[in-house]
Amino acid sequence: MRRTAAAVAGALALVAAAVAYGVHEVVTQPDKAPDYTGGGSGTVIVEITPGASAGEIGRTLERAGVVASTQSFVEQVITRSKESSLRPGRYTLRRRMAAAEALDLLLAPASKVMRTVTVPEGLRASEVLHTLADGTGIPLKDFTEAVAEPRRLRLPAYAEGAAEGFLFPATYEIEPGMSAADLLRKMVARFRVAAAKVKLEELAPRLNLTPKQAVTVASIVQAEGGVPADYPKIARVVYNRLARGAKLEMDSTVNYALNRHTLKVSTEDTRVGSPYNTYARAGLPPGPIGNPGESALVAALHPAAGTWYWFVTTDPRRKITKFTDKEAEFRKYREELNRYLGTN
Repeated sequence: MRRTAAAVAGALALVAAAVAYGVHEVVTQPDKAPDYTGGGSGTVIVEITPGASAGEIGRTLERAGVVASTQSFVEQVITRSKESSLRPGRYTLRRRMAAAEALDLLLAPASKVMRTVTVPEGLRASEVLHTLADGTGIPLKDFTEAVAEPRRLRLPAYAEGAAEGFLFPATYEIEPGMSAADLLRKMVARFRVAAAKVKLEELAPRLNLTPKQAVTVASIVQAEGGVPADYPKIARVVYNRLARGAKLEMDSTVNYALNRHTLKVSTEDTRVGSPYNTYARAGLPPGPIGNPGESALVAALHPAAGTWYWFVTTDPRRKITKFTDKEAEFRKYREELNRYLGTN
């Protein structure tokens, strides 16, 4: 039965990719299946999700007013042997289309409506999970439960069961039916690609670091850095302090321990009892303090040559960072920052 455009305007069809193929429900009908002619008009968004037959796809298209009948669509799928070519996703179709044209659009990559979520560089794991929940509609508790079972995420062995640092910042496509664990695994897989590209496991030992420690350095560089051009110099400051056996004294690690973001770290803050407090403990913190991007990973593995021991972002708005190996200059730069913050 044909449906009018008014009856289907704005319909959102939930359609399934043909994994199973329901031919039996239409091939016994002797009459020619009703079909529209032409390319149709208007707009209908359909979503292909895993698990239903070609017949079910046709029925939902018919209910949405895209095709005239289920059988006309399925006949096209059979005739053109496209039952295995339909892919999950959201597609832009039109109302009252010839079944052949509807199938063409379902097979055309340009028709696919991409749903994505972007995770910025440097977010902490807790912030990543909120970003994913907001961007996908998947409940936050699903992400927190997935992270609580790290074996589900296929983390590299050197991550030692912790997701922090290994949820790679990028833009991810959200496929229909994707679970929280699926997406987190995708992020970890993307980290592995980046790690291989920058030769993390090969180069970290040359700096007397484990791969996890190199990611930890990268996370500090990402948190402290203003612009990528400064990242290698920040990494050098970290390594210069480590070489002296000194405390790193990085505000970013204190903020991580206190679960906050601020440019104003007080003396009292630096007394927080946490293994991530690098004012109180020498050496690197026990793990990453965020999820670094590729530029920060590269900087951690390829630090700049220099004797700098201090750096101060004197103008956070313009991301101006100054480096020095002289304590008097460091104090001068701190005064510049304090004036910027209005604390003097």
